[in-house]
Amino acid sequence: MLIGYVRVSKSDGTQTLAPQRDVMLAAGVDPARIYEDLASGRRDDRPGLAACLKATQPGNTLVLWKLDRLGRDLRHLVNTVEDLRVRGVGLKVLTGAGAQIDTTTANGRLAFGIFAAFAEFERELIAERTMAGLAAARARGRMGGRPRKMDRSALMMAMAAMADRKAVASDVATRLGLTTTTLYVYVNGDGTLKAAGQALLDGVSHPGATGKARIIRPPQGPPLGVHLETAGPAAAKATTRPAMRALIRAG
Repeated sequence: MLIGYVRVSKSDGTQTLAPQRDVMLAAGVDPARIYEDLASGRRDDRPGLAACLKATQPGNTLVLWKLDRLGRDLRHLVNTVEDLRVRGVGLKVLTGAGAQIDTTTANGRLAFGIFAAFAEFERELIAERTMAGLAAARARGRMGGRPRKMDRSALMMAMAAMADRKAVASDVATRLGLTTTTLYVYVNGDGTLKAAGQALLDGVSHPGATGKARIIRPPQGPPLGVHLETAGPAAAKATTRPAMRALIRAG
């Protein structure tokens, strides 16, 4: 089935779709299957093109008057042609520089394959630039992703709470405003530190631990653990264990 698309840039009457429609009809396109736009090719919001691409099905052929009727720029054109190829939709250009593209012929399929190669090349360039950017960020200590909600005071309370054999990790994490996964990034099940937790106490950047956490406040009184910022792990356990147990039992 042939599906046509026609477009002119101006809607003030100085340009008409009639010549393009005449060529489409001569090529055998059903008038009811010709989609049109009165808009510049550089615009993203072209409802006629959107409806045309949505209507195409595998085995159909999209017919254009000229190749520049389809794409607003080279990248958009290449990506659109590649999308058609993946969906099993052919492309036929009737006039202009792209008239050699007709996927019903061997030469047309060759030209179509060239567009596919361009699209693959563009994807590879994007992937290379992305990987290079991530590597540069990691070299500067930025690991990306959502910052983890953990700071020193919360870590000390987590150590104290997890040292209690009756503590439930999910309850501890909830009271600290963390997920259980984040909790276990920093501490073991017995409250001892993991590498990320030790790095946080030492003030060293660690690949698995970035960002800061909010301090969980009880209904009354000062924030738990704030006075322990300069204390060691042992002092943290001794001082915060009763408060943390009470906080968990309160839930």
